[in-house]
Amino acid sequence: MFELKTALSRAQDTSPGPDGITYNMLLHLNTTSFSHLLILFNRIWTEQKYPSQWHEATVIPILKPRKDPSNPLHYRPIALTSCLCKSFERMVNARLIFELEKQGCIPPLQSGFRRGRSTFDNLVLLETQIRNSFVRNKHLVSIFFDIEKAYDRAWRYGILSTIFNFGFRGNLPIFLNFLFYRTFRVRVGNFYSNHFYSNHFIQAEGVPQGSVLSVTLFIIHLSQILNFLPSFVHGSLYVDDLQISCQGSNMNTIERQLQNAVNKLVAWCDKNGHAISAEKSRCVHFCRKRNIHLDPNIQIRNAPIPLVNEIRFLGVIFDRKLAFLPHILHLRKKCEIF
Repeated sequence: MFELKTALSRAQDTSPGPDGITYNMLLHLNTTSFSHLLILFNRIWTEQKYPSQWHEATVIPILKPRKDPSNPLHYRPIALTSCLCKSFERMVNARLIFELEKQGCIPPLQSGFRRGRSTFDNLVLLETQIRNSFVRNKHLVSIFFDIEKAYDRAWRYGILSTIFNFGFRGNLPIFLNFLFYRTFRVRVGNFYSNHFYSNHFIQAEGVPQGSVLSVTLFIIHLSQILNFLPSFVHGSLYVDDLQISCQGSNMNTIERQLQNAVNKLVAWCDKNGHAISAEKSRCVHFCRKRNIHLDPNIQIRNAPIPLVNEIRFLGVIFDRKLAFLPHILHLRKKCEIF
């Protein structure tokens, strides 16, 4: 009962899914109804029989800020699913995260959506690496990857395989397999006009849209990419924000080690259904006397990764000399708007 009430208390009062049941309704149930709901959840878990509406999602396209509304790619899909199903998922997710952390299944360099961790960990790690290279009069080259449509392309069998390799058996893999079978339809319109619904479609790949477990499942799977980095190359992840770095005195050695690491990451992505964009990825050569030395040339499938003087990483702009002047100017400009 405690887990159920905790799951409901942590839920935001979002719009309901296809069944029309809201979190506000669930929060106002009496003790007897809570007991019946808990019995229902336990039967669903043990018997592996799920309500048909738990398979369905209503997708609402939200236009991205300052984008052309005539381009379908400029909309962000928001999936509305059953609040009952999400409450059940939240209970499963809490237990799953506890076991993952207890067994050390998630690499320590993955900071996304973990208790006691934040973007601050990744930012401080990168800054420390840069400052250490400056103190030792070395170069540090860092690559910031763009994984194209990472959530939508996540390999489902790979996720289940990773869960299995961690030792999870029984009803959990069966429940996750249920989540992967999801249909959706798109709703167009607002409160002042009639809603229009598209036909139903099957989400054939990626983590399930609108699922509470989606982020956890994605992190479990993508975090395995860090295990394929060579020993001289360091990396960090914040969900799907992947960054790797290598420092040294010889630029040719740094370039060779980073290229080897990139090749291994690309091979892992090919095997697991992901794709790294060379065009959208960025490379930064951190050095206070950079003009004396040649810049690295790192490639993804013979396409060079663009070399830039500054990069916005998890909300902070890092420049090649670590002066943070571009970040300060950016903040000042934002303050002037208000």
